[in-house]
Amino acid sequence: MRYISTRGDQTERTFSEILLEGLAPDGGLYMPSHYPKVDGGTLAKWRTLPYPELALAILCLYVDDIPRDDLRAIVHRTYASETFGSPEIAPLQRLDASVSLLKLSNGPTLAFKDIAMQLLGNLFEYELQRRGEVLNILGATSGDTGSAAEYAMRGKHRIRVFMLSPHGRMSAFQQAQMFSLQDRNIHNIAIEGVFDDCQDIVKAMSNDLETKRSLRIGTVNSINWARLLAQVIYYFWGYFQATHDNQERVSFAVPSGNFGNICAAHVARMMGLPVEHLILATNENDVLHEFFSSGGYRVRKSHETLETSSPSMDISKASNFERFIFDALNRDATRTRHLFADELPRTRRFRVTPDEHARIRTFGFVSGKSTHADRLATINDTWTRYSLMIDPHTADGLKVGRERSLAGIQTLALETALPAKFADTIREAINRTPGRPKPLEGLEELPMRSVLMSARVDEVRRYLIDHCKD
Repeated sequence: MRYISTRGDQTERTFSEILLEGLAPDGGLYMPSHYPKVDGGTLAKWRTLPYPELALAILCLYVDDIPRDDLRAIVHRTYASETFGSPEIAPLQRLDASVSLLKLSNGPTLAFKDIAMQLLGNLFEYELQRRGEVLNILGATSGDTGSAAEYAMRGKHRIRVFMLSPHGRMSAFQQAQMFSLQDRNIHNIAIEGVFDDCQDIVKAMSNDLETKRSLRIGTVNSINWARLLAQVIYYFWGYFQATHDNQERVSFAVPSGNFGNICAAHVARMMGLPVEHLILATNENDVLHEFFSSGGYRVRKSHETLETSSPSMDISKASNFERFIFDALNRDATRTRHLFADELPRTRRFRVTPDEHARIRTFGFVSGKSTHADRLATINDTWTRYSLMIDPHTADGLKVGRERSLAGIQTLALETALPAKFADTIREAINRTPGRPKPLEGLEELPMRSVLMSARVDEVRRYLIDHCKD
């Protein structure tokens, strides 16, 4: 397996090369040269595997430059009961005859990002040790990526983390998870702006090849293919838990802001997973719903990006969307580059042609939007009917999933985080305070460590230069 760029750089690279790279040199995102096709016999064999062995089987289709025994050791160290609370890693909870919840939030930071980030941290450590190199991770977070990355990388040799987050835009719990860490290799940078401003800084520095190479910058955001690949695994796992044989089809309902999680579902579908619909749920920042409805993609300005009660989705520029468009346009890198490198920076929007939009519809995506009132109603309804607390992002996915579900097709709604991370919204919805694990009690009262900066690339670059040799 080799990897190419969505924007036309045809230099084929190995998995280990792109693992530490982030963006491709031409500013594109790395993609596998092809998707391995999984037949019925392979699905039947995979159905019986425990989570770590299923992960190994899928990873081995994309990773051929790490010895299998080494990869097996990494995978088993990652997906352990001690880290995720049970050997199932991602249990499935059936809510009723038509809807189930794939529970992805039992990792160290109580969010689905842990499932991929724990693997990424171990892969980084392995590859850096093998090369004798160091890596300075530059990331952006709207809430959960940051803490998942920092908990996965804290204390690891040869790795420093510089995480950008939008100042005042996360829940108090999310912020405390990050800012309370005192590890010397963790640096939190609060940016005066929205998530898109943080993400733009990361992309600008990743596109500056001289800076990227001199500071040895890598990424943990889902622009890193390895992280997205790790998420592909739980779509297969969820399907196997929800079905009895490989003739059944399911739909997945996925809350989406940066398009990473649902892009992994797209990859699983391209590999041959029997998926009926990929149900994309947005909050009030409905750029992606607007696109799938109309074929027009319009990035909002910072002041137009709304602050909502599902803050991890307060995003109007979806990084991973380029990967899907590349596939949907028959992997036409010239057309993809025109849309994302020419049109979007110049006009903050693009529109696909009617023929392109018709082709996009064949990839199984349907979409919908959820508001604050919808979230409260869904949280309340889920608590009343099932005695189950869900977080506001999961509520967005469940609300849209129910709206777009089909008779006779089971819908798997993806859990995004545990409700403890968003206690204010839970109290508003059901007048109860969600519990939290004992190690996280009093988290907001711990000493906090962060720096505040304006949304300027040069300011962040200076900070990295000053701290990359700590």
